[in-house]
Amino acid sequence: MRIDVWSDVVCPWCYIGKRRLEQALADSGDTAEIVWHSFQLDPSSTNDDPRDLATRLGEKYGRGREWGLQANAHVTEVAAEVGLEYHLDQAKPVNTGDAHRLLHLARELAEAGEVPADTQGRLKERLLKAYFTDGLPVGDHTTLTELATEAGLPEARVREVLAGTQYAEQVAADQAQALAYGANGVPFFVIDEKYGVSGAQPVEVFAEALRRANADHKPVTLITAPGATNTDDPTCGPDGCPI
Repeated sequence: MRIDVWSDVVCPWCYIGKRRLEQALADSGDTAEIVWHSFQLDPSSTNDDPRDLATRLGEKYGRGREWGLQANAHVTEVAAEVGLEYHLDQAKPVNTGDAHRLLHLARELAEAGEVPADTQGRLKERLLKAYFTDGLPVGDHTTLTELATEAGLPEARVREVLAGTQYAEQVAADQAQALAYGANGVPFFVIDEKYGVSGAQPVEVFAEALRRANADHKPVTLITAPGATNTDDPTCGPDGCPI
């Protein structure tokens, strides 16, 4: 089973959705290849915005800082329900483009067998924890280099990517693909290119999507008349009948 996930590393519901998907997989006993795709909630954001997160949120939605504080408190409570510790008062402003480019690097190196297969997933987890729990500036190149090498990426390749624009086209293509699927927000999950789950849905929703995907994988059960074989028809050969 393959699960494609579009999310941003500064999206609080994306981290919650990740945990709920993981819980559904654990409950079902299923194993899945999870591929992380890029989606920037605000590609115009910068790494040096002087406003705190509550202020930025309040202004973005035209509701003021107090509303931003309430929104942060609510999502922090929900995160705690799935075992996550948010410190949104410490969250640093960030443009996530470089973080997403490193996630593409991780995927490419894993597919080439140069790093373990789970490297992209480990980097994704580390970036999320760095932003939401540790209050680290995940747009800063020094910080990104430390986090990426901690996740298992070779430092020289990380520095090379950060020094240029490699994978920027893939980041943009991911965003376009999500919109083509009809996603109007993140997280957005696609299971086996067939079942979509939009948002950080309850574990039960993910469980149902996994159940349906598993049902599609069941082999066909052939039902025939007792004792009948393909060779009962003289037009059939030992390898079957022409169609």
